[in-house]
Amino acid sequence: MALSGPQKTVMQTVSVVVLMGGLAWASVPFYDWFCRVTGFGGTPGQVSEGSADVLDQTVKVRFDGSLNDGMPWEFKPVVREMEVRIGETGLAFYEAYNPTDHAVAGQASYNVTPYTAGPFFEKIDCFCFTEQVLAPGERVQMPVSFFVDPEMVEDRDGKFVHTITLSYTFYEIDLPEGYAALDQDSATTTN
Repeated sequence: MALSGPQKTVMQTVSVVVLMGGLAWASVPFYDWFCRVTGFGGTPGQVSEGSADVLDQTVKVRFDGSLNDGMPWEFKPVVREMEVRIGETGLAFYEAYNPTDHAVAGQASYNVTPYTAGPFFEKIDCFCFTEQVLAPGERVQMPVSFFVDPEMVEDRDGKFVHTITLSYTFYEIDLPEGYAALDQDSATTTN
């Protein structure tokens, strides 16, 4: 069965719309993967262990913390900056506090600046790898362990980086099922 001109045009238009929708849906995970692999846009890498090489050169690492609109927590770095040797594993802490009367879940997004440092800033372990849930009035210190890859000193742009800023932004997410039930239980017992 051959399609007439208007039917063919409608089918082609629908096909293009479906294709574009599929590409838009796939673009977010692909872009996230691309940034993690290449360090594009200041996205730090994730590794399972520290560097075997530690240089005598140092780099200053600054820490920044912010909250997305509507996130009720308080969130800040415990120490604003530290100096580490390139290749040396550093350990920093961020403090989060939930001043509300109910549990709040959050997830942190992150990046480093300048962007040229992104491919060389490696995280070994980080609170940002998982969602965080704070009970009412709970205050926690959350660690991040990291190092700056020694290959940075050989990079044509990286060799000029002397200060790196690691930034986190926490945004609120839905409570996981187990926590949501506990939050509902505490709300019914107080009423």
